[in-house]
Amino acid sequence: MSNEVPDLSAIHEFLLCPTPDAWVDAALAEPEMMLVDHANCEKKAAGTALNLMFRYLDNFDLLNKMSRLAREELRHFEQVLAIMKKRGITYPHVSASRYAAGLRSEVRAAEPGRLVDTLICGAIIEARSCERFARIAPQLDDELQKFYLSLLKSEARHFRDYLTLAQNAAGEDITSRVQELLEVERVLVESGDGEFRFHSGVPGQL
Repeated sequence: MSNEVPDLSAIHEFLLCPTPDAWVDAALAEPEMMLVDHANCEKKAAGTALNLMFRYLDNFDLLNKMSRLAREELRHFEQVLAIMKKRGITYPHVSASRYAAGLRSEVRAAEPGRLVDTLICGAIIEARSCERFARIAPQLDDELQKFYLSLLKSEARHFRDYLTLAQNAAGEDITSRVQELLEVERVLVESGDGEFRFHSGVPGQL
């Protein structure tokens, strides 16, 4: 695992807001829940990639990139599981945050808008994950810090792949649609949430 921090300027410029300090405080206060929900996020990311592969069989670029992405996300899931096992952390069922559902509720029903929006949401989720890994890594123990920093390069690539696929699927400029969905994401990140999750907003401020 590498301690090298890639250039994340494109991600910071892309997102409309940084993760609030209150989320970082909650993550540090609930490290076991952070790992449990991180594992869930990796599973869901792999599942999203596989769902796209089953739905869009005629898009070879998408099929190749999503196949690679699903393998990487499942590998990350295995790495989180190994850390949880080593630390004696159980893996309970926990409720999902409203983050991904909040984004996907904005996805248009008709094609090609459905695919374009799904891919944009994928880019936003990967960008936020990358930003949060980088944000919290310096405050974690050595093992978790190395692990989270090692994820940055692949998460940043996934962000770029999703955004490129969205642009190609649209066949026209998607800047305005990206900004609309980013604004939805900003509200989700900055508003209150009842419980801490990896993608929650500000915990305990409902």
